[in-house]
Amino acid sequence: MSGHSKWHTIKHKKGAADAKRGKIFTRIIKELTIAAKLGGGDPDANPRLRTVIAEAKSHNMPAENIRRAIRRGTGEEEGVSYEEVTYEGYGPGGAALIIETMTDNRNRTVGELRHLLSKHGGSLGEVNSVAWMFDKKSLVTLAREKAEEDVLMEAVLNAGAEDLKDEAGVWQIISPVDAHQAVVDAVRALGVEPDSAQVAMLPQSYVKLEGRNAQQMLKLMEVLEDHDDTKNIWSNFDVEEQEIEASLA
Repeated sequence: MSGHSKWHTIKHKKGAADAKRGKIFTRIIKELTIAAKLGGGDPDANPRLRTVIAEAKSHNMPAENIRRAIRRGTGEEEGVSYEEVTYEGYGPGGAALIIETMTDNRNRTVGELRHLLSKHGGSLGEVNSVAWMFDKKSLVTLAREKAEEDVLMEAVLNAGAEDLKDEAGVWQIISPVDAHQAVVDAVRALGVEPDSAQVAMLPQSYVKLEGRNAQQMLKLMEVLEDHDDTKNIWSNFDVEEQEIEASLA
């Protein structure tokens, strides 16, 4: 188990960012605003908005908060305007990083990210310095106990998925980007709400980290994930289980 899936397992063990409800709400509000800004405020005509609304509801976000964020995106209500900016760089041991952000001030965001990377053994790179190491794919995840393998596999493959993997008790459904919504809909048709559904940057190969580099990388991922403007982080690092346990000690 490597890279992105490894980091999600680590977060689960740490009880980290996913348990911070305030940060989740802030991220979802930004995503609602951006989705409405780019594709309009009607979820029936805006698949991205529909997906974010479903996520908001799964976290019990109040309906008025959802409506207000959408109205800000469509310009019907005043508020902060966000944009999506992606940064690339390197972590300890040469591991590649793609950091997707949602910000109202890109100068502030890039300065703060540069500082965090430098402090934890990384560096900011140029555009396309590491993106070529990743493939853009649809990634849908759900807990293994939510669905039987045979039933889930038949449903998602018929919807256009490429692969179904069991990563540490989590089903990972990997698909072409253009099949994303069809796969999400197929999962929901089984009466199952995905734990996450997003367009992901999945590494083509992995960089094995050990010792100090591994510990620095785990800490760097944690502080980057904790940054208020961070939406997603993708990396091609791989660490052994004992490194994870050491980071929890």
